[in-house]
Amino acid sequence: MPPSVAAVLATARTFTLDGISARPVRVEVDVHRGLPNFTIVGLPDAAVREARERVRAALVNCGFEFPLRRIVVNLAPASLRKAGPGMDLAIAAALLSASGELEWERLVRVALAGELALDGSLRPVQGALAIAEAARESGAEAILLPAENGAEAALAEGIEVIPVEALGQLTALVAGAWDPPRPEPMPLRLDPPPGAPDLADLRGQPHLRHALEVAAAGGHSLLMVGPPGAGKSLSASRLPSILPPLAVGDALEVARIASACGRLDSLPGGRPFRAPHHTVSAAGLVGGGSPPRAGEVTIAHRGVLFLDELCEFRRDALEALRAPLETGEVAIARVGGQRVLPCRFMLVAAANPCPCGRGETDPDCACSPYEVQRYQGKLSGALADRIDILAAVRQPSAAEIGGPPGEASAAVRERVRAARERQEQRLGSGRCNAEMTPAEARACPLGESAATLLADLYARQRLSGRAHDRALRLAQTLTDLAGLAEIGEEQMAQALQMRRREHA
Repeated sequence: MPPSVAAVLATARTFTLDGISARPVRVEVDVHRGLPNFTIVGLPDAAVREARERVRAALVNCGFEFPLRRIVVNLAPASLRKAGPGMDLAIAAALLSASGELEWERLVRVALAGELALDGSLRPVQGALAIAEAARESGAEAILLPAENGAEAALAEGIEVIPVEALGQLTALVAGAWDPPRPEPMPLRLDPPPGAPDLADLRGQPHLRHALEVAAAGGHSLLMVGPPGAGKSLSASRLPSILPPLAVGDALEVARIASACGRLDSLPGGRPFRAPHHTVSAAGLVGGGSPPRAGEVTIAHRGVLFLDELCEFRRDALEALRAPLETGEVAIARVGGQRVLPCRFMLVAAANPCPCGRGETDPDCACSPYEVQRYQGKLSGALADRIDILAAVRQPSAAEIGGPPGEASAAVRERVRAARERQEQRLGSGRCNAEMTPAEARACPLGESAATLLADLYARQRLSGRAHDRALRLAQTLTDLAGLAEIGEEQMAQALQMRRREHA
């Protein structure tokens, strides 16, 4: 083929977000003679297809010559759906290389990610941490991305991060006339920020305070049932303040999820706390969509998911929580395959005893038995069986509300931390009693009287096997808080009492 009509092919490496992970994409640009046209193929979504106009304007406004030829951009693999504007920079760099305006032999050994503005400046992208980690795993020497993403991407060790502010800087970078300073990693906030809500605000309510401490110590799920204004929401919002600090690896995971969901800037530090409205859909709660997107359970990973007004949630949304509560993962099946998202969270829920909120024992309650049964029926027995602690919350008296503050979070947190350390010595780093397997739960050291009590109640109340194992886990947490070597009759009786649905 004569040189005048020969096609010119250039490639670049970029990534697309798939759930909370980044998948590698090979950008192939073919420029040859023909009627001017710019086509992007390879299952692009609308944001990727619109890259044609952003790249065209950015090249011209940065002083480059846009080739008036037939341009075909292929995003491989063609079977993977590409989403988002983060491939703009890679497409522009490959196009400049194919047209001969950017001769950079290192282009095939680096990764690029970034959204182009029409003037050629770069806007930040979601999932920069996941992209940098994926670039390292793919063997890239460095990654070029917007300067605003530099500190986040620098959290990924083992890869050079080159921050770029505008497309025009590529020319100076290739010529060696510009060497931007490498960004420092953003600080990982393992503890709640100063001034976070404190458990001292919860006055009175000794039974509720104890339930919160036990839930935090073992990572157990908790349901609070009581009238409006009794302190349920206040208690839930202060639960993160008594949880132990995040390990560095867990904090990285939390940051990666928040970045992929576009929430890193609003991450307060410490463990996540999510409180979705009761109108949330099942997909919004556990994840879904095409391409798959993380739901609230994944955003709350390693933190707290608070469902206020539990009985107002849609039944299908609540039932979708059953598998994530058991496995700590969400499996989203789509035509292109299955995506597994992490969701190791503490479920904390609050509900009124009846539709009016007063409860059957209140003489002002006008709810009929049928209305109460229908209202409480939103919480199925299968889901209730997966909730470890059921706490009745009473309305505090005026003297208690106006009394001295309760015990501060710092003191409670030290007891929780000590209990978690005992669990990690027994189960392994980062694990707590709520994550025990059935085999591990049944291997807990159990006193003879405690074993007799559990066996008797199992037979009389016809407990499920799941309820049996969860009672063991809860009793082990009470034992860890007490600093004892084996589960005694007192801890087992207390665990069985805290799990009773009618107790709530």
